[in-house]
Order: sequence, then C-alpha cells, then structure tokens
Amino acid sequence: MNSITMMTILGLTASAALAEVSEVGKAQVYFVHLQDGAEVSSPFPVVFGLKGMGVAPAGVDPTVFKQVGHHHLFINQTLTADMAGQVVPADDSHLHFGGGQTETMLSLAPGRYQLQLVLADPYHRIHQPAIASPAISITVTGGDHED
Repeated sequence: MNSITMMTILGLTASAALAEVSEVGKAQVYFVHLQDGAEVSSPFPVVFGLKGMGVAPAGVDPTVFKQVGHHHLFINQTLTADMAGQVVPADDSHLHFGGGQTETMLSLAPGRYQLQLVLADPYHRIHQPAIASPAISITVTGGDHED
C-alpha cells in the first residue's frame, strides 16, 4: 500500500472517529459476509462490520477521538462478562487489529473453529459494556495454511 493510500485511509478513519456516534452501549460489531456454519478454504477473508462507533488505530487519544475502538478477533475463545474493562491478551487466539484494520485474510488449518469479534478501546481494553459479535462456528475444509 502506498503512502498516499495509507494517508487517505487514516484520514477517512479519523473523519469517521470525529463524527457524531451513538452511545457505546448501542454499538454493534459483526462479521460482514462470514456466517455461522460456513465452510471455508484457507486462507479466507474476514470483514469486520461496526455500527454506532468509529474505528481508530490503537493509541489514539481517547479525549480527542471519542467513542472509537479497534477490532480483535477471538479464535476458539469466548468473551465473558468479567473481561469487560480488561486488556485483550495478545496471542494466537486473540488477534489484534490495532492499525484500525477492518478486514483480514485468515489462515487456519483444516478443522472446526469458533470466531468472535470484540471491539476494544485505544488501549486494547474491552469496552464496558462489552461490544462483541455473537460467536460463530466455521469449518475450514482445506486450502493453503501457513503456520
């Protein structure tokens, strides 16, 4: 991606973050095309949807960019009520998209997986109340998997 494209994306992200958005409790995060029960071949695209808030990179000043967050993808992990306010772990089961990304190509070995999107604040803390998609189950049937 060239620097002009990146600046344009960051500019659009910042503009979205400055726009008036609804209260955190009314925000929704969801998978755009991936549905519960899907069968996919690896690698496969995962597109993150968000309503009622803005997306901004990790580390932005939350006093300037209000009601924003960035995506995290939980793989075979479940968000529990006691995790609200906690920092999302950084490991192979909790993928961080702190650059403000809204999609990824996911490479998983064949098998069955549970996926859940979780929005976190600029410091990787899970919002209170938590903003998360319903967990979905997918089956990876084959394809090229990188470890």
